[in-house]
Amino acid sequence: MTRKPPPEIPDARNWPQPPVVRRKLPLLRRLRWKWRHVAFLAATAYALYCLLFSRHLLVHPLPQHTGPYAVGAINIEVPVSPARIIDSARFKGTGEVAFKFRTVLFTLYYPANNDTARERAARHPWISPPLSLRAAGYAKAAHISNRFTDALFTGALRALAGSVTIPAAVDVPLSDHASRESKFATSWDKEETEQQVLTQSLSGHPVIIFSHGTVSTGGDYSHFAGELAARGYVVALVEHRDGSGPGSVIKRQGEPDQTRLIFDVSEVESAEGGEVSVEDFHKAQLNFREAEIEETVRVLKMINDGRGADVFEQNPHGEGSDLANWAGRLNTDEMIVAGHSYGATGALQALRGGPSERRPFKGAIILDPGKSSGPLNADINVPVLVVHSNSWSSRTSIFYGRAHFDTVKQLVEANNQRGNPSWFMTSLGTSHPSVTDAPLLEPRLLRATTGAKIDVYQGLRQYVHCAEDFLAFLGDGKMRGLLAEQAQFPQYDPGTGLGMWKPGQGDDQKAWEERGEWWDWRSYWQIHVSPVVT
Repeated sequence: MTRKPPPEIPDARNWPQPPVVRRKLPLLRRLRWKWRHVAFLAATAYALYCLLFSRHLLVHPLPQHTGPYAVGAINIEVPVSPARIIDSARFKGTGEVAFKFRTVLFTLYYPANNDTARERAARHPWISPPLSLRAAGYAKAAHISNRFTDALFTGALRALAGSVTIPAAVDVPLSDHASRESKFATSWDKEETEQQVLTQSLSGHPVIIFSHGTVSTGGDYSHFAGELAARGYVVALVEHRDGSGPGSVIKRQGEPDQTRLIFDVSEVESAEGGEVSVEDFHKAQLNFREAEIEETVRVLKMINDGRGADVFEQNPHGEGSDLANWAGRLNTDEMIVAGHSYGATGALQALRGGPSERRPFKGAIILDPGKSSGPLNADINVPVLVVHSNSWSSRTSIFYGRAHFDTVKQLVEANNQRGNPSWFMTSLGTSHPSVTDAPLLEPRLLRATTGAKIDVYQGLRQYVHCAEDFLAFLGDGKMRGLLAEQAQFPQYDPGTGLGMWKPGQGDDQKAWEERGEWWDWRSYWQIHVSPVVT
């Protein structure tokens, strides 16, 4: 049987081809590369713009100070002779004393003559060198410190704020405006057409010593200090070496530099090798801060007594060449102590037993006193202004068995009963960092992470205005502006927060216009304690 040959298979190349269907890609997918190109070009153009016009790439530059004076700045570090031990606690492993007081470091912000405030040196960087030390401190505070994370934090910090400088002229002469009669503006808003002016009789520029909070530095409050300096006040921002700051370099002439990173109670032990309690650790830190504040007083008195040249000679930072001309131009007999957070607790402690030669404080400005930094000193014999940020008042915290808010309120009320006019109030819409420079540098980020609702510039403006009214009161005894109002909020009221009260609401408009901006104080403030009574 003959088999049929298999059917011939046609050449596949000759097969009929199906019609080509060209699918249209989604619009966004087709434009993907175009958008990437646009984004890249935009980012490049922005970077070039920042480079050409000296703008900061990732942060806002610190704004210029306002007020009738230019602002000067001097870093001063003076050795403590002899160096002394504040507390015997030592570091585990090394046995090194943790609280040995070697030098005091502070930055002076002061009024300078507008016509002579020419730069003698480069402006101070916002982050004091070395930047890597600050970064290592932040990493350690976050409990993730190692070689990799320290390098990562250093790079991030350099990118975010490494190029930021403080807008104050370095090492320029102190203003020679009449020291017996000085004028201080009550407004720092350049857009206002009229500027109210106060006149005080003073024996030199008033002096404020400011203590910073934990995981921060004195430089973090440069703009608040600069705004007060622009109004005639000399502000000393103390750099604490009690283990609460991220990192600091201790300089003594003729000795190698020493670094001090942030540390906590778990890293120290008693002189006998026993455990140190949290309470004793905080006590040691506050005692160290108290010693630094007293030493700052001593150095400022040296300058005012005509020994500014000696201070300049001892200063390893090489600044203060004009301090010899500061003699008799500071009011060092009646200083003001101030602080924020842990620094507010320290400022209260510095009032113990005062006023005295070592603590010549006639008043105190207390901003967000600490909730976990030890008991608040109630041995107070001078007027006090206590300001809570909105976040500090709105969050209930148990403080030694009772609400922190109630503890603060009772402290201020008791001081009023002793005959020392004092105030306690809440700045609405603000958060704990609102008085620092951080919101000015990163307004969107800080608003998102801290819950602040007020404009960052307006928030700091409110702090400056309120502090200025209090400082003026210490000068002439007159209650003005916000301080002339009665307490209408015995407790913090979340129902009348920022924006709930409108200007002139419920009040006579003519009276509001005559009384000025503080007639609308309920738009931004809640006053809890005031010496003003009906």
